[in-house]
Amino acid sequence: MAFLKFSALRVLLIVVFYIVGVQLGLGILMSAIVAAILAWCVTYLFARNLRNDAAATLQRRFTPGAPPVRSAVELDDAAAEDRLDPNLPVNADRKPRDEAR
Repeated sequence: MAFLKFSALRVLLIVVFYIVGVQLGLGILMSAIVAAILAWCVTYLFARNLRNDAAATLQRRFTPGAPPVRSAVELDDAAAEDRLDPNLPVNADRKPRDEAR
C-alpha cells in the first residue's frame, strides 16, 4: 500500500507541475521534463518515510524465497481446507444432489 501511496503522490505532483509549466508557457515537452524533475525532487526531499516504506515493500515482494503476502481471508480459507478430510472425494463437475428427494 505504501508503494501505491508514494506512486500516487508522485503522479499527482507531476500533473500539478505539468499544468503549471504549460500555464507558464514552457511548452509541452519542456513542461513534462520539468514536472518529472520537480516531482522527483519534492518527493525525495519531503516524503522520506513514505519513500522508505515503498522501498521496503518492494524489497519484501521481490526477495527470493520470501513468503507470499496473504490476506486474512486467504489464511482462513487455507485453514478451512487443511481441516478437510484428504480422503474425501471432490467432484466439482457435478451438480450437488438435491437432499429433499
